[in-house]
Amino acid sequence: MPHATDASGHRHADSYEGAHDMGHDMEQSHATPMVHGSYRRFAAMLLTSTAVMLGLMYSMVYRVEHLRWSQTRFWMALFMGAAMTIIMLAYMLGMYTNTRRNAMIFGGAALVFVGGLFLARSQRTVGDVAWMKAMIPHHSIALTTSNNAQLADPRVQRLAQQIIESQTREIAEMEALITELERR
Repeated sequence: MPHATDASGHRHADSYEGAHDMGHDMEQSHATPMVHGSYRRFAAMLLTSTAVMLGLMYSMVYRVEHLRWSQTRFWMALFMGAAMTIIMLAYMLGMYTNTRRNAMIFGGAALVFVGGLFLARSQRTVGDVAWMKAMIPHHSIALTTSNNAQLADPRVQRLAQQIIESQTREIAEMEALITELERR
C-alpha cells in the first residue's frame, strides 16, 4: 500500500487498508494517523498524579491541624505512582513507540515500586518523630469515620465513642512528644 510522509517525517497510510495495517484508527475511509505521545508530557502527567495521590491521602483528616508530613504516605504515593506508570504505559504503547525508552521506563518504575513498597512496609526511614507525624493523620482519619458514621447499634456507638476518646488523647500525647523531641 502507498504511504505518505508528513512534514515531520512521520509515515501515514494513504488508504484504509494501509492505515489499518499500520495500526491506525480509522473513521470510514479517512486515515487518521495515530498521535505519538510526548514522553515529557507522560512524565509530567505521572508526577502530577502521584503528587495528587499523596495529597488525597490526607483528605480524610478530621482537623486541618492534624496534617503532618508522613514518610510512609510519601513511600506509598511513590509505589502507587510507579504501578500507575507501568499500567498506563502498557495501555498506551501505541502512543509511546520508543522500545528502548519504554523498557527503561518499565524497569525504572518496577525498581521504584519495589523500593517504595519496601520502605513503606519496613519503616526503615521512620524514627520517633516521623512515626508520630505519620500516626497523627492516621488517628485523625479514625476520628472522621468514628464521628461521622451513621451508627445504630448501641454497642457499635460505644466502640466508636471509645475510639474517639482514645485517638483524641493519643493525638494530644503525640503532639506534646513531637514538640519535646524537636526541641532537643
